[in-house]
Amino acid sequence: MKRMRRGFLDSLRLYVKGGSGGMGYPRFGGVGGTGGNIYVEAKEESNLSKTLKAHPEKRWCSGSGANSRQYRILGERGKDICIPVPVGTTVRLEDQRSIGELNQVGDKILVARGGVGGSPNNQYNGQKGQAHHIILELKLIADIGLVGFPNAGKSTLLKAISNARPKIASYPFTTLKPNIGMAEFKDGRQISIADLPGLVEGSWANVGMGHKFLKHVERTKMLLFMVDINGFRLGPRYPHRSATENVVLLNKELELYSPDLVERPSVLLVNKMDSPFAEDKLKRLLEELQYIKDVCAKFPEEMCPNQFITFDEIIPCSAKENKESISYVKLRLRELLDFYDDQEKIAPELAAKKRAKTKLIETNLQLV
Repeated sequence: MKRMRRGFLDSLRLYVKGGSGGMGYPRFGGVGGTGGNIYVEAKEESNLSKTLKAHPEKRWCSGSGANSRQYRILGERGKDICIPVPVGTTVRLEDQRSIGELNQVGDKILVARGGVGGSPNNQYNGQKGQAHHIILELKLIADIGLVGFPNAGKSTLLKAISNARPKIASYPFTTLKPNIGMAEFKDGRQISIADLPGLVEGSWANVGMGHKFLKHVERTKMLLFMVDINGFRLGPRYPHRSATENVVLLNKELELYSPDLVERPSVLLVNKMDSPFAEDKLKRLLEELQYIKDVCAKFPEEMCPNQFITFDEIIPCSAKENKESISYVKLRLRELLDFYDDQEKIAPELAAKKRAKTKLIETNLQLV
């Protein structure tokens, strides 16, 4: 129950059992009622924690069909049950076969069929309903997914540009569960941004947060990579990685998990530009990214991706100290999302295969 009190679950295993069919009435040829079905339905303001709270024992059983009787030749049908889940839920069987996805409010999937009622075809014996375990797996749906190693400043950025209030501290793995914030504009437009738990090297193989994080990236329209201009070191036993190495490793982790993610529209945010010598480090980073294949030749082979991400823009910023840089980030994210939405409407078949390649730009922000 500890997990339930945290208020966020992204995976839940349930036992579902359709209702049994009612007995027939041989004397009058009566037919028993069909057992109730069990459905999974996407509901507004639902989450898997609420689903668990409704049935802590994780068992959902629909109603049995009524028996046929002298004054009711056709038995009443058993009561159906709908399991409420959030939008973005995938339903699987225990062997990982997918039953379906619920991507819009009102989407409904049959997960356990009720048994047929007793009739001449089955010697008037009602049949048992389907019974098995299912797995509900939530993949967050957001416009933008924040991608970065721990302590890159993702939560600070989310707090600065949206209504989210994530936990922020100066140590790795402050974010232990996804946070979604809404960036609002004066004209009423809103953009959803998901701050996801920090990756570590090997996440594609389920190291650290592993798949628990990466599965949430799959349903975002755009990826916002964030790196610390000073690089990152997880701990004393780990090597220090420069900003360039962080970009390459993030690229590699996503490619290993799902090569399709490398094709997604992406922006690179270079954070903590208020730190000493940041401008010199930024200049070096931009030069190395222009010749990234040559730079990667010096790295161990296991670090280097087969396909490099093409960033639509590289933006230096200080999520904590510089409000002007954050305003620019917010505006550019909206412009890029609108651009790709227009591309999808004009030529969806081309947009799926080819991305517009924008020349890397250095912004003219006065970074402090």
